[in-house]
Amino acid sequence: MINRYLGFVACSLTLLIGTRCLSQDLLPGLPGMGPSKWITIEHTQAPGARYRSANSETQRYTQEDIYVRAWVPVLHKPKYAIVLGPHYRTEQLEINSSGENPMHQMSNWKLRSMGVDMKSFFTLDPGAFLILASRVNKSGSLADIPLRNVPLNYSFTAVYLKKKSINKEIGFGLMLSKNQNLTVLPVFVFNYNFSPKTGVEISLPRRLSFRYNISSKDILSFKSEAVSRSYYITESNNQAGQFRKIDMDSGVMYNRQINKLVGVELFAGYRTNISNTLPAGVVPIKTSGFTAAIELYIRPPFGSSKKSK
Repeated sequence: MINRYLGFVACSLTLLIGTRCLSQDLLPGLPGMGPSKWITIEHTQAPGARYRSANSETQRYTQEDIYVRAWVPVLHKPKYAIVLGPHYRTEQLEINSSGENPMHQMSNWKLRSMGVDMKSFFTLDPGAFLILASRVNKSGSLADIPLRNVPLNYSFTAVYLKKKSINKEIGFGLMLSKNQNLTVLPVFVFNYNFSPKTGVEISLPRRLSFRYNISSKDILSFKSEAVSRSYYITESNNQAGQFRKIDMDSGVMYNRQINKLVGVELFAGYRTNISNTLPAGVVPIKTSGFTAAIELYIRPPFGSSKKSK
């Protein structure tokens, strides 16, 4: 009984998070893509940001966050599957300059985000799928605002994906998100393997990546990925406000499968700031710069998935 359940866990995750079950034929994902991840712990740092207030000198900050997520299979049938991913993020802006910190509201923030992701796929006909994804979360400075008073954010994505061959798939869809405002954007997906070792993975407007499979356990990628953070805060005048950043991280990522269960992913690159929403009186001076991340992940403990070539 336990082996059957664990096999269900592994197969659901491989179907929905990037690789393929050997017992299935045409399913979402290509050979050589990164391994499926059951539990993820990620630590990111982006040093060198500079801000000042109207009556103070410029101060340097390091943006640092820790992110944890675990996927829980809910339903798995031959033609559809659903998994849920509860997640938690803690973030801080740490001052690096000497002297008094003029932006007390920023250094004293207790930035937290928690919620649930959902991913599912439905087989429409051989080689055609409907991919659904959603996220519901609350994010804010819990030092100032109780969690129950933080507004709920949500997003929903629907993509029609057509598998042209074992090495090519293309998809179109829509993404709807509600944070401060309601936003609707088109989605384009294109994954293609040029050879057993190289491929491109495009998921616009979020991510673009060129992949090189060094070996069955090592993947090197050159990627650009949108990174969005949004937190509800209390301004210095005790009025409700929002701290929001939209960035684009571009650089090199290395994925190493240490063994059948554990892997590590390293990233280093340049974070380009696209937009900022800051507390009143805070002026951004330098919001782009170097960023690095390390991620430790645990793979589904049972079941087979197609190895990268």
